[in-house]
Amino acid sequence: MYPETLVIPMKSELTESGFVDLTTPAAVDKAVAQEGTVLLVFNSVCGCSAGAARPGIIMSLDSEKKPDNLVTVFAGFDVEATAQARKHTLPYPPSSPSIALFKDGKLVHFIERHHIEGHSANMVAENLKAAYDEYC
Repeated sequence: MYPETLVIPMKSELTESGFVDLTTPAAVDKAVAQEGTVLLVFNSVCGCSAGAARPGIIMSLDSEKKPDNLVTVFAGFDVEATAQARKHTLPYPPSSPSIALFKDGKLVHFIERHHIEGHSANMVAENLKAAYDEYC
């Protein structure tokens, strides 16, 4: 597990942008089951999370259409919450960072790490905005 002093600043990048930090399996289940759209971010300490995922996610929210609810779990820190969230994104294999969009409790869009790593924040944002246009 990563040290809290390392993780807290990375969590705050999203929570300061309106994301709810989910730290328990029950909180994950409740969040995913909400009516409307839910953007669930699997946050992590890796460079692609810092360079593309978090900035791209935040940029994507500057859009007419956007998810009703914003939530996040932190891989390697909130271990049980992350494991529970990954159950909701099957059949996709675990990857961090990754981004899931749910509509009325059903997974409708998923961005795996290999779609983030090596790509720009703008590309991540545009991918998400296209999903928001379709589902939000």
